Amino acid sequence: MKTCKNCGKCGPHCIGKWLVIIGGLNWGLMGLLGYNAVEELLGAWPWLVTLVYVLVGLSAVLMIIESKCGKCKR
Repeated sequence: MKTCKNCGKCGPHCIGKWLVIIGGLNWGLMGLLGYNAVEELLGAWPWLVTLVYVLVGLSAVLMIIESKCGKCKR
């Protein structure tokens, strides 16, 4: 796996971090304004909305258990 230039961790970890950030911002918008950015942007493709939610959830699990690859341990 390639190392992320910004954080020095593996690619999946870096992508997961950004998905968790996007998910957190979306939940913040939902709580404060009742605005679902994912639905607004991707609502025409319900399968894609579901995929985004699943990927954000899996990314959160990855952040909880932390990646065990060699590049992320450094």
